[in-house]
Amino acid sequence: MLNLPEFEFSHLGIYVTDMDKVRDFYTGLLGFRVTDAGGHPNGQRLTFLSRDPKDHHQIVLVSGRKPATPSTVNQITFRVASLKAVRAMHDLAVANGVAGIDPISHGNAWSVYFMDPEGNRIEFFCDTPWYVAQPRRERLDFSLSDEEIEAATYRSIKDDPSTRPFAEWRTEKRREFGR
Repeated sequence: MLNLPEFEFSHLGIYVTDMDKVRDFYTGLLGFRVTDAGGHPNGQRLTFLSRDPKDHHQIVLVSGRKPATPSTVNQITFRVASLKAVRAMHDLAVANGVAGIDPISHGNAWSVYFMDPEGNRIEFFCDTPWYVAQPRRERLDFSLSDEEIEAATYRSIKDDPSTRPFAEWRTEKRREFGR
C-alpha cells in the first residue's frame, strides 16, 4: 500500500474559449462567486470561482481553448444532500434551457447531468441508501415522486447480488482503508 498523506478533492481547472460566457454560467446558474481574476504572464486569463469561503477556488477557468475543440473534462461533480436537491438542479437546468440534461439512476446514486456553455459535463448527485456494483445507468424519471423513484430504484437493483445497504459497504471500505 502507498504511504500517502490524507487528501480530498480540491478544485478543477477548465480551459475555455469564451471566459465571460462560462463565468456567467457558473456564477448565474450554479451560484459560484468570483474570488479572483487576472492575467497570467503567458497571456491567458484566469478566473477563480468558489461556493465555499474556506476555498479560494473550487473551479479555475483558464482562457486558451481553441474554438470548436472538444472538452477534455469528463465531468465536474457536485454532491448534494438529497433527491429533492437533485430534482431542484434538474428543474433549474430545464428552466434555464441548459443543454444535455440527462437524469440518471446509478442504483447507488441519483444524478442529473448537463452541459456548461462549452460542453463540459456537470453532474449533481446524491447517494441512494444502497450500494450496487457499477457501472449502472438507468433513466431517472422526475415525473415520479421521490418515494416512487426510491421504490423504482430498489426494484431495479434488488436482484443484483452486489446490492446491500450503503452503510454496510462504507463500513467494509473503512476497514479496508484502515480508517
